[in-house]
Amino acid sequence: MDLMRSSFLFVILVLAGVSTLVAQTTIESWTPEAMVNLPVTGSPELSPDGSMIAYTVRTTNMEGDESSFTTHVWVANADGSMNRQFTFGEQSATNPQFSPDGEYLSFITTRDNGRQVYKMYLNGGEAQKITSADEGVGSYEWSPDGSRIAYTMTDPKTDEERTRERERMDVMIVDRDFKFARIYVHEIETGESKAVYADDLHTTSFSWSPDGETIVFAHQPTPRIDDRYKMDISTVAADSGSVSSLVAREGTDASPHFTPDGNYVVFTSHGGQLEGIGLGDLFVVPASGGEPKALAHTYDRSAAITGFDADGHLLITERRNTVSALYRVPLDGSEPVLLTPENGIYNGFAVNGEGTRVAFTFQDSNTPAEVHYADLSGFNQVKVSSVFDAITFPEFGDTELLTWTSPDGMEIEGLLTYPVGYRPGDRVPLILMVHGGPAGVYSQTFTGQGNIYAIQHFAEQGYALLRPNPRGSTGYGKEFRYANFQDWGYGDYEDLMAGVDTVIEMGVAHPDSLVEMGWSYGGYMTSWIVTQTDRFKAVSMGAGLSNLVSMVGTTDIPGYLMAHMGGPYWGGNMESYERHSAVYFMDNVVTPVQIIHGANDLRVPLGQGQEFYWALQEKGIDSEMVIYPRTGHGPTEPKFIADVSNQILRWFDKHLGR
Repeated sequence: MDLMRSSFLFVILVLAGVSTLVAQTTIESWTPEAMVNLPVTGSPELSPDGSMIAYTVRTTNMEGDESSFTTHVWVANADGSMNRQFTFGEQSATNPQFSPDGEYLSFITTRDNGRQVYKMYLNGGEAQKITSADEGVGSYEWSPDGSRIAYTMTDPKTDEERTRERERMDVMIVDRDFKFARIYVHEIETGESKAVYADDLHTTSFSWSPDGETIVFAHQPTPRIDDRYKMDISTVAADSGSVSSLVAREGTDASPHFTPDGNYVVFTSHGGQLEGIGLGDLFVVPASGGEPKALAHTYDRSAAITGFDADGHLLITERRNTVSALYRVPLDGSEPVLLTPENGIYNGFAVNGEGTRVAFTFQDSNTPAEVHYADLSGFNQVKVSSVFDAITFPEFGDTELLTWTSPDGMEIEGLLTYPVGYRPGDRVPLILMVHGGPAGVYSQTFTGQGNIYAIQHFAEQGYALLRPNPRGSTGYGKEFRYANFQDWGYGDYEDLMAGVDTVIEMGVAHPDSLVEMGWSYGGYMTSWIVTQTDRFKAVSMGAGLSNLVSMVGTTDIPGYLMAHMGGPYWGGNMESYERHSAVYFMDNVVTPVQIIHGANDLRVPLGQGQEFYWALQEKGIDSEMVIYPRTGHGPTEPKFIADVSNQILRWFDKHLGR
């Protein structure tokens, strides 16, 4: 659809008062396809005065030979008087931002020459292209006065590289000729863009100073993923100039933001030493340079910076057990203050210019994510979007928060979803569902959303699902997150089995109808579980790692694995890698295993699944391997996402005789 027709449709729809995403729809059954087809509400943005909210809605196309998602921008008045779709067409529009004067809404779309920033008057009209970045725009941010936009762009190919590519001589030498993401500043009036620094620094995030004179940015020495552990913070004049180091020390220093007065920079940090398993403490440093000062520790010590309130206090979001919330963190070192209830998942916060109001999404186990806003004084949240108002859902399987004690005394939490229509006293098949990471976490997100594991689909088919947060999970503090250091497959395994035993003792799970599935680290635990016990009738290993020795040399994040194993496998550490690798315990396996993997997975390379499958086949274990083409560490095409649960249900039903 061309831009003129897109703009014309926008004006017509505004005049007609169209405000709903779909007509009244009743979903008859929790099929994976129906779940993937549900819209997804994205993070909102607030206008400078807080009166308007922009957000995104993702829709699905699975008709015929199509298997894709499309995202568009919606705009709503905070008082509820208007809520309408803003962008249209076959190409997605994402990353909405209001111009500082509140006159325009900008967004990124691929309508012309890759990802470019466009702007459109809030009352409609034709979209105007702002940037013409050769390699497309990564992230962007308006300058405080609205005269410029700063954005990141990856270095384009040189003429020599393009010639070699045309002549089929584009041989690659590993770790040479890096393509850095650099910061560019685009002048709105003249249409000119220029890089603000020439140094070979790979920018990961940036922020304007309040006066628009300076940009603070986090950067790492190369684009390699593992170099995130060498991330530092610097400043550069917005009209381009020399880079001035602000924070340079061991470990990761990231996500810098100027305080509203421009005198300080707040950021997240490892704290001056490498914390490869994960840490995000809060620090503040004078913008002119000096010694960083630690702020009070947050509950999980993995804060995400949101902005500042009217009094200049820092606002952050963070996981806390199975929920997430907004906190105020004073810059004087005082303790954080909880601002939201702890009753679900508060996420994607945006703050208005005065620091008095926030917009965000909220969801819980039975409620899909919708956009809300609230004043920071009192936090009486009001629902703004109506993405799901016209959708009637089937009956849900209820979800309950459980707590149990592992054999060594550690307290573990998990979420138990009951079968749809469950009657107390019935014993039913149980799916143990293990998350990735290992620093992932199962939280109180909407269980009807279309993910690779379609929770309500399995519940509708008569299964209960246990989603534990074993040691190593995020959301429970640093000590808990680090508790499986050099202990993969041991303490965490006991946590999982104790959870299964709890559900059996509750009279819910049938002890002879247990199955298990997990993705990534959850897939690792799948391979490990079948080498330690025969109590499961079948398992499904998704993108799992089975051999840590071969894994560490082929994954794109070797540093993360070495952080958990205490270093590389040479130099006397081989025993640690072997002790935690399922392939060294293959003699114990009797359980039927399904292996699912993406053909293009760089995080957990395909060979990890192939090694385990080969060993299972050699042993004569009932096993199968499902490979998704064009797929990395997890399916992104909606038909593939839906298919995963269908494949797993077929495998489980077969081995449970259902």
